[in-house]
Amino acid sequence: MSSSSREEIEEVFAALDADLDRLCGLSFEALTTHERLVLLERCERARRRLPAAEHPLINQLVRQATPEELGGKVSHAVAEWTLISRAEANRRVHDAADLGPRHGLTGEPLAPVLAATAAAQRDGKLGGGQVAVIRRFFQQLPGFVDASTRTQAEADLARKGTHYRPEQLAKFADRLTEWLNPDGTYTDEDRARRRCLTLGKQHADGMSKLRGWISPELRATLEAMLAKLAAPGMCNPDDDTAVVDGAPSQEVIDRDSRSPAQRNHDGLKAGLQRRAAL
Repeated sequence: MSSSSREEIEEVFAALDADLDRLCGLSFEALTTHERLVLLERCERARRRLPAAEHPLINQLVRQATPEELGGKVSHAVAEWTLISRAEANRRVHDAADLGPRHGLTGEPLAPVLAATAAAQRDGKLGGGQVAVIRRFFQQLPGFVDASTRTQAEADLARKGTHYRPEQLAKFADRLTEWLNPDGTYTDEDRARRRCLTLGKQHADGMSKLRGWISPELRATLEAMLAKLAAPGMCNPDDDTAVVDGAPSQEVIDRDSRSPAQRNHDGLKAGLQRRAAL
């Protein structure tokens, strides 16, 4: 792709703004039901194509812009300039890394990581939901699957995504995962790649959201801790004296009205507090 001039870029964006102004000013009263549905499909196709223009802009910021120019991370700058959430900006940065044009170490142009998905998105045939399914499929795919198989799988999912809704495509992706990895074999490297734990921002009430993927070892540790500390009657902040050692009495158990999720929270808190006190 040849380099575009500043004048050409500005001309195209100005024409896009003008056409959208005309479109938003139209009245659709003269149309039939079928015609309205056809136009809704065309609106969706146009909406799907826009990220193909955003990807190179984002990737160029990642590759060329300095933190001083951006005022911080790329995703934060994108969020501030476009007034979207940082989570959405972060998703777009990751989408651009997989679907946008790339460059090699010596500057040579490279195809997108998910080339078939990128091509279908550019044509308006894949939406954000289908893209998310395909990206999640590859994030969960074990490392032993070879490059050729990955390319074929991506092309197959991209092709199916042009005909099915995201939840339907997810079922195809699940079946493809089972076919490629029937024994559910994952290496320590696969699990290490996926591990993550994110503490969300603190809300006005002081509460925070915790989300992530934990390794089998961490799960086993948590299960052992919660089996004791999150049992009914244990570590209940509503008790005058919460039971943290030994077994609670039947009376304490009977008056425990917490949900299992609340007991997990209180048990984890008690376990971490005890650990911190050591």
